[in-house]
Amino acid sequence: MRYLIDNFSAVMDLTATHLYLALTPLLLGAAIAIPVGALVRRIPWLRRVTVTTAELAYTIPSLALFVIIPPLVGISTIDPLNVIIVLTIYSTALLVIAVPAALDAVPANVLDAAEAIGYGPLRRTLTVEMPLAIPVFVSSLRVVVVTDIAAVSVGAVIGVGGLGTLFTQGYQRDYPDEIVAGVIVMLALALISDRLVYLLGRWATPWTRADARVTGGSR
Repeated sequence: MRYLIDNFSAVMDLTATHLYLALTPLLLGAAIAIPVGALVRRIPWLRRVTVTTAELAYTIPSLALFVIIPPLVGISTIDPLNVIIVLTIYSTALLVIAVPAALDAVPANVLDAAEAIGYGPLRRTLTVEMPLAIPVFVSSLRVVVVTDIAAVSVGAVIGVGGLGTLFTQGYQRDYPDEIVAGVIVMLALALISDRLVYLLGRWATPWTRADARVTGGSR
């Protein structure tokens, strides 16, 4: 804790970099996975291919991708964009599996009602299925945001900044306090981010709060 107090400003700078490297891939992954997941959901063979490809992509070790990606896109290994691309691949892989599963959780009677009143496939997906799928999707999103925060630390091995720098420097200097400081801040960052995503999901689904109040009041 003493290291954290004495070097608070430097640690906060690393935290800001860490957040940027973790949240940017999360947003990019969601932007890719949501439309792709919604499109492949209704085509069984394409859904199987997409899910299998995503599962295979997620099994590739991050260090291997950190080495493979730079020559493919023409960037330096220590470029922060390298970490963003790799984590975007992982985020997309996880979320493209989660999106169809979340849409599958929407009750069939709700879909039948939407179809009965004349909603076409696109309108039904955008205005009925996706809003109702938010609670299930947010559960997966919470996993991804915590996973990305943890994975950014691996970038320190190739020289990209973030809280992982405290681990590599602490190990090289045999200074456990620096490593402990990194662990504490990263845990706090993961817990806060997880809670914020949960609250965002609650804010986006006000009907779930109304249902909870009605259920509680009826007891």
